Amino acid sequence: MDTVLASLVTQLLAWVAAGPRTHADAMEVWRTSCPRLPAWEEALDQGLIVCPGAGAVPVSLTPAGRDWLARNG
Repeated sequence: MDTVLASLVTQLLAWVAAGPRTHADAMEVWRTSCPRLPAWEEALDQGLIVCPGAGAVPVSLTPAGRDWLARNG
């Protein structure tokens, strides 16, 4: 993962960790990334966050996501 994307993933994880977030919140806040939501997609692909659906479904960090944030945040 390149440095810019890693930085965005760290920012996303910190944002998720800061308080309750929903899928809808994430889509609204992170939609301006170009290409569309690369930090979101990378975090999902790497197993750093979990979101079992859309809309009001909560987004949460996985143990791997908490480890990433501890190392990089």
